[in-house]
Amino acid sequence: MPAAQKDQLDRVFFALSDPTRRDVLRELAKGEATVGHLSAPFRLAPATMSKHLRVLEDAGLIARSRDGRFLRTRLNPGPLWQSLDWITSIRTFWDDRLDALEALLERERGGGR
Repeated sequence: MPAAQKDQLDRVFFALSDPTRRDVLRELAKGEATVGHLSAPFRLAPATMSKHLRVLEDAGLIARSRDGRFLRTRLNPGPLWQSLDWITSIRTFWDDRLDALEALLERERGGGR
């Protein structure tokens, strides 16, 4: 995996490590929102929410655009799909290893009878 992809993956997993940011992504999955709208359910000051949004934006998980005096935020699922690809590759590795272990154990059981 190229260094740029590793850095992107690190930023995504860092962003997802915080429960507030995960909840923000769940909220944005419903549709775009303003910082004020996103801040309300968390009882966070807009400045605090802006810090969380900056982390999500640095990870490429959200995009923001100006609409008059409002800053609209929307989910960008691309980096999530890339992270899922990485997780799937790790899962495939462990599935293969566990299948090989199971086959070995079966051979040993069959050979001992």
